[in-house]
Amino acid sequence: MKLYEGLADYLRQRIEQGFVAGGERMPSIRALSREHGVSITTVQEAYRQLEDAGLVESRPKSGYFARLRSTTPDLPQVSRPVRRPIEVSQWEDVLNILGAEAPSKLFSLGHAMPDLAGATLKPLLKLWSMQARRSDMRGLEYDSLRGTEELRTQVARLGDHSGCQLHPDELIITTGCQEALFCALRAVTEPGDIVAVDSPCFYGAMQAIKANDLKVMEIPTHPESGLSIEALELAMEQWPIKALAVTPTCNNPLGYSMPDSRKRELLLLAQRFDIAIIEDDIYGDLTYAWPRPRTIKAFDTDGRVLLCSSFSKTLAPGLRLGWIAPGRYRSQVIHNKFVSTAASSTLSQLAVAQFIAEGGYERHLRKVRAQYQRYRDQMVSWLEEHFPPGIRISYPQGGYLLWVEFAREVDCVELNRELSDRQFRIAPGVLFSATGKYRNCMRLNFVNGVDAQTEEALCVLGDMIRQRYPD
Repeated sequence: MKLYEGLADYLRQRIEQGFVAGGERMPSIRALSREHGVSITTVQEAYRQLEDAGLVESRPKSGYFARLRSTTPDLPQVSRPVRRPIEVSQWEDVLNILGAEAPSKLFSLGHAMPDLAGATLKPLLKLWSMQARRSDMRGLEYDSLRGTEELRTQVARLGDHSGCQLHPDELIITTGCQEALFCALRAVTEPGDIVAVDSPCFYGAMQAIKANDLKVMEIPTHPESGLSIEALELAMEQWPIKALAVTPTCNNPLGYSMPDSRKRELLLLAQRFDIAIIEDDIYGDLTYAWPRPRTIKAFDTDGRVLLCSSFSKTLAPGLRLGWIAPGRYRSQVIHNKFVSTAASSTLSQLAVAQFIAEGGYERHLRKVRAQYQRYRDQMVSWLEEHFPPGIRISYPQGGYLLWVEFAREVDCVELNRELSDRQFRIAPGVLFSATGKYRNCMRLNFVNGVDAQTEEALCVLGDMIRQRYPD
């Protein structure tokens, strides 16, 4: 590695780990030259690399500054789903996206996959290896149906950040958040019941609703404030809705985080109509601002909120570790967990519990939150540069997903078919609706938001849209 590349990597890490905030002045060229014992030319070349990557900007007679996006893009419109209960379809589309090719053979801009290459995950791998070598072989045995006490204790401690006062005994470890959602739905509904969801809605939640033989009521949703409580109230007055499934913080796919006042209103409405709330908080710990927003569960006084989450989006999906705080539905969820997978991976639980206890999880979150926020701004800039005018882009305050809305005639399903021939994919908007709406929308992942492959893929996609849909 050349000297300027090493210096550029050092400065990049300082920005990604949050030591230099967006808009803050970077060290001067002369100061870096003295501190690192390199030439002025070496520092200038390092800064040139960071400029090309969109990490810093040069201001005349002032020096270099960490790049800060100053404007919000044009946001997607408020959704307008079908105003009646319907059965969930789209399974074949979901299956095609998830299983058509081995992930290693495709460059996917649509999968909700976190950054797995960061140095802050290496301590977790070491702890995993240490647990596997334990002489008592505990990591290879079944543990409690509710999960190991070590992990439940750490998850309960993490709950303090979202305003939840949870006891470890109130938690059940699951095999990812998907199992938590499935068990929660089965605990609070019967086949044929209606479940309200925000629209667009995560397709995994939709398929869990389908698997439980339920109907779905999609509720209009704003890209900043979230699900329309007014529309939900009207729907509840007209239809016998049994539960609400919602992702109110760092929503997937719209990215919104519902204000605390709206979360309280939502809970009051659920109490008034006596329904359960299944709260998916899987991206909550990836909120850019800290302390992170409260969950709806934080305001729950009668146990009607089933809080679901996992480490799949904050650490790694291969851990297959999620959890649920089921409130008054604890006994039903435990039974559903037993008939679903019985026990989750003991080895993963022990390793992650120790990782949290030793501070590794907090250090990792600090690093990726700053990184994802910077990548969001870079991705939005590239979309505005390479895509046709008139697009609408979400502006999430956490996580690593963008929702992009095109003119009505753009067909993202057809675009995705063509992209498969070029060995990369997007996630068409139809996956996020029970009726196949949002065909002119797509979800994009910006985990790799500053690399050349991502920009090249966006250029290809932008050119394809212009060719197929000329002005």
